[in-house]
Amino acid sequence: QVQLVESGGGSVQAGGSLRLSCAASGRTFNMYAMGWFRQAPGKEREFVAEISWSSGRTSYADSVKGRFTISTDNAKNSMYLQMNSLKPEDTAIYYCAATTAYSRDYGSEYKYNYWGQGTQVTVSS
Repeated sequence: QVQLVESGGGSVQAGGSLRLSCAASGRTFNMYAMGWFRQAPGKEREFVAEISWSSGRTSYADSVKGRFTISTDNAKNSMYLQMNSLKPEDTAIYYCAATTAYSRDYGSEYKYNYWGQGTQVTVSS
């Protein structure tokens, strides 16, 4: 089992920045990748970014490329999402996810078997 706890959400004006953190505990040595997803009111959960736990390879949704940066601190079993130039459309609950299953593509929520409780990000115009 892997437990995930997000932190760092909050409210910010458009153009501002926030940094989300995700602390992993438990059988973290089995993790292949971690990712961030978000769900806005009335919308389906969508992929934001993912990172390979071993290689550090990353990928991003087109909507956040150039504005968001995903990273990990393997020694601390933690993952981060630095969000810059935030827009009102970034408002959502952000979820941290982890997977212990190998895949060539971690861009789908169905590839992840562990989830955090979510943290709210609100961007006002």
